[in-house]
Amino acid sequence: MASGKTTRKSGNQYDCSKCPGYCCSYPLIEVGKRDIRRLAKHFGISYPQAESRYTRFDKSEKVRSLRQQQDEHFGRICKLFDTKKRQCTVYESRPGVCRDYPEGKRCGYYEFLQFEREHQDDPTFVATT
Repeated sequence: MASGKTTRKSGNQYDCSKCPGYCCSYPLIEVGKRDIRRLAKHFGISYPQAESRYTRFDKSEKVRSLRQQQDEHFGRICKLFDTKKRQCTVYESRPGVCRDYPEGKRCGYYEFLQFEREHQDDPTFVATT
């Protein structure tokens, strides 16, 4: 998740602060009770308020997911994502699934994005495919 923080210390070969938040545009970002409690604490609100404001129940998957908002690049993106700064607004309190992504030292989208930016000769290019 884009954060404005570099991940070099962890040994990862990607830098979320240089990504426009592709993983934040996934249509289903599953959250659990612990994640909702973390968001409630972050915003200083009750659990029911956090659940109502920031999550929705996905009937087809039968799980709770983060709500989304419109995004100029990806169509829809996480409601907790700042679409102007292109970074997560709750990075320190982000859900577990976001903390674990991409489950390795490499991020395929980040590598694709670097390749496209180099070939487009545009350091701000946002690849949407």
